[in-house]
Amino acid sequence: MTYPASTDGAGRPRFRPDPGRFWAGAVATAIVAALIALVGILICRWTLNIPILAPAGDGAWGDAHTGEYVLVAALVALVAAGLLYLLVLSTPQPTVFFRWIIGLVTLIAVVYPFSSGAPLDQKFATAAVNLVLGIAIGSLLTATSARAIRRNPPVPSVPVGPPDPGAQADPYGQRGYEQQQPNRPTYNEPPTRPTYTPGTRPGDDGWQ
Repeated sequence: MTYPASTDGAGRPRFRPDPGRFWAGAVATAIVAALIALVGILICRWTLNIPILAPAGDGAWGDAHTGEYVLVAALVALVAAGLLYLLVLSTPQPTVFFRWIIGLVTLIAVVYPFSSGAPLDQKFATAAVNLVLGIAIGSLLTATSARAIRRNPPVPSVPVGPPDPGAQADPYGQRGYEQQQPNRPTYNEPPTRPTYTPGTRPGDDGWQ
């Protein structure tokens, strides 16, 4: 499989990101990621009674690890946005590479809790929250890039070859038209008009 070059014929990037719109969407994605992490922790600790990231005695909010987890989720979203921005400027098909990277990182985040010595329900709960975070960050940033990134217009091709000696002398192509139509009459001579001569016999109107 081959991908088109990341630059056009003029050496410009094939894609033109709008920094204002892109980073506004990136900040919004970071906020959503932080809220997803917080809501996931609350659901696990308060609704399901699964004490993730902190002992059960610390209540529904947990301890300082809850705040750290929320901030890390927002930071990951911003780092992912920066990665997507660089991919747009330097690689062909940037969203394809970005989806692969986000998918693999999300897989690592889902599998990592099972390497700890926590109870099995806590492992599954943490893995589920990480999975939702990865899907949300990837989908939101991909949608942001679709709105904030445009393709550069193609560079018009300029014909390369010797100049036409008749281009200036015959700007409207009349010479070439006459060469293509050799049998058609030309209208270089002024048309002749009939002349009037007084008639010499009755009934003659004099027009010849």
